[in-house]
Amino acid sequence: MTKMIYPGQTIGIIGGGQLGRMMAIAAKEAGFKVAVLEPSMDSPCGQVADIRIVANYDDEAALEELAEVSDVITYEFENIDYDGLKRLTTIAYVPQGAELVRITQNRVTEKAAIVEAGCPVAPYIVANTYEELVAQIETIGYPCIVKTARGGYDGKGQQLLKSNEDLPLAESLFEHSQCIAEGFVPFTKEISVIVQRNGNGETCCLPVGENIHVHHILHETIVPARIDETTAQKAEKAATQIADYLDLVGTVAVEMFVLENGDIVINELAPRPHNSGHYSIEACNVSQFHQHIRAVCGWPLRKPKLWAPSIMVNVLGQHVMPLSNSISNYPDWSLHLYGKAEAKVNRKMGHVTIMTEDVERTLVEIEKSGIWPE
Repeated sequence: MTKMIYPGQTIGIIGGGQLGRMMAIAAKEAGFKVAVLEPSMDSPCGQVADIRIVANYDDEAALEELAEVSDVITYEFENIDYDGLKRLTTIAYVPQGAELVRITQNRVTEKAAIVEAGCPVAPYIVANTYEELVAQIETIGYPCIVKTARGGYDGKGQQLLKSNEDLPLAESLFEHSQCIAEGFVPFTKEISVIVQRNGNGETCCLPVGENIHVHHILHETIVPARIDETTAQKAEKAATQIADYLDLVGTVAVEMFVLENGDIVINELAPRPHNSGHYSIEACNVSQFHQHIRAVCGWPLRKPKLWAPSIMVNVLGQHVMPLSNSISNYPDWSLHLYGKAEAKVNRKMGHVTIMTEDVERTLVEIEKSGIWPE
């Protein structure tokens, strides 16, 4: 049942990180109140919320309290308690449901869903034990990447294997969960499409972003991606197919590889706003966060339009001080810091968005700034 949520009503958010914060800011701009459930007291989202419930995500009493104070509930990350979320759907309005989280929490169910949606993935095998991996590895060959089925982000819970000699490096991954091993895809670029859909099936994609990673952490997103129009159309078509298959309400980020011939292969899904969509706050007529709020509140979606080519650069802990010292030199840079207390190395502390008429020149400007030396 699609229900319209109106300004003045309360949106509950499970998770208090930066995605929840930017979601909450978008909601408050439209006149909503915001409640957040988060284990830490001074969370990025908690700093801007009207109601803070400080408790673990599987705390039944806290989930009941969130249901009581909220007219609609959404979430900002996927590693929340599926059983708790499923119970919540029986006592509160959670238009995204719990199945999306169940599917995307596990790489095995996620890969199966992508395939069933009719989209291409890298060849892969599923192994419940290290011994099963050893027995099956020849079917995909080397190089390959072994990943834990559950958990793991920013390169964690993964191991690249180049030959039989490397196999023992993957053994410890099975202590956490079953694993999948993916055949290596010889890609030229990594891209992502943020696809958003409301309860009436109305679907919109943000412009395709090109993602550059450093040490497995997203460093830059360049929009529009430097790909040809045919590849962009394939990427948007695949993202829309996946959204329809999942009966999506809200947001899914679809990460993909671009092959030499311009074809795409789906890598993974994130059932929420995504780091690679942050550029949309300044660079589009609707940000991924405003569109997410529209989707879960049953509002019509706005067709995204890019105002100008843009580059989003992540600000990690080690970048905060040099960036703060340099910001007076860059009037065209839009700075977002997330309100995290401690600037730890490789911790996502914020991002910068630069709208530009010359992407290549701006990439050089970013490099020459000395803020991101990697």
